[in-house]
Amino acid sequence: MTRQDSDIELPEPPSFRLDGRRALVTGASSGIGLGCAVALAAAGAEVTLGARTADRLDALAAAFGERGWQAEVLPLDVADIEATAAAVASRGPFEILINSAGLARHGPADKTEAADFDAVMNLNLRGAYFLTQAVARGLIAAGKSGSLMNVSSQMGHIGGIDRAFYCASKFAVEGFTKAMAIEWGGHGIRVNTLCPTFVRTPLTQSTFDDPDRVRWIEEKIKLGRVGEISDVMGAAVYLASDASALVTGTALMVDGGWTAG
Repeated sequence: MTRQDSDIELPEPPSFRLDGRRALVTGASSGIGLGCAVALAAAGAEVTLGARTADRLDALAAAFGERGWQAEVLPLDVADIEATAAAVASRGPFEILINSAGLARHGPADKTEAADFDAVMNLNLRGAYFLTQAVARGLIAAGKSGSLMNVSSQMGHIGGIDRAFYCASKFAVEGFTKAMAIEWGGHGIRVNTLCPTFVRTPLTQSTFDDPDRVRWIEEKIKLGRVGEISDVMGAAVYLASDASALVTGTALMVDGGWTAG
């Protein structure tokens, strides 16, 4: 080895580990939320599982414990913003938030009912906004940095058949994410969205039972397959970790190339 070679300094890669960090995952009882909770716990985070179904959360926490992961439960309805804020204040601060609580009701725009519109907006927009606010308030009061994520959708960037007011809710999430990232950047708080394409979960099974919709989806996804929960898990760990330390106010597309063209 020459002297010149021995003087080379290689950069240190950032860590994807989350040891010692407290994470709140809402919508954690199934689907994408559960997948993200598993991914964070496997990376070392202390995960609080949030959802409306207390019995299901208890069973999941026990399953996490069997894997040697730390998990607590927090029954909550994100649409109840006062109760959610109180729960976050009493159990926080949380350095990581993944809000996967969401509602999808679909139908032609000319047949949208006000009750359906309000239900989707109350959870997907109003609930998400004030949950993110509550977690950020805890971090600011404690003088801590953090990474806050809302599970949005590719439909927060494009239109979709029978999805007018669902798209409206997710476009709005993208907007407040950017504004919050600007306001809280000085506190070391990063705010981003995760934007999956159609992911196979129990809640999306009705879409995948429609052959015409499946053909439409597969034509749009450039990688030629629908999403699986595992596709979102790595993205969640990336945004939660120091590997994304300079990433804020943006959307991480997990859409197989749908929005690329």
